[in-house]
Amino acid sequence: MIVDPSAEDRLDRAFAALADPVRRRIVARLSRGPATVNELAEPFEITKQAVSKHIQVLEQAGLVTRSRDAQRRPVHLDPTQLEEMTAWIDRYRLQHEEQYRRLDAVLEDMKKEKRK
Repeated sequence: MIVDPSAEDRLDRAFAALADPVRRRIVARLSRGPATVNELAEPFEITKQAVSKHIQVLEQAGLVTRSRDAQRRPVHLDPTQLEEMTAWIDRYRLQHEEQYRRLDAVLEDMKKEKRK
């Protein structure tokens, strides 16, 4: 399998960004729709500047984007990177499921042999 280094870098940045609980909560909030920094900062007991830094990390990881709407700069969830992460996880999940199916088949054969 050929590995695209830029894809690996994107995955690394995305997983690292989501390692922080504040950033995970921001992503969860953005899954319901765009929000401004002020709106995203409301539930946290940290400064708006700290929330802005978290957003920058998410932006560098490709998880969010910002747009301009007059004076507002809403932050939007970008599902593309989340889909890449999900695909990466699913690849390994499917491999493990196949291994478990093979193990189940072996155990079933052993049961049948024991009954004979």
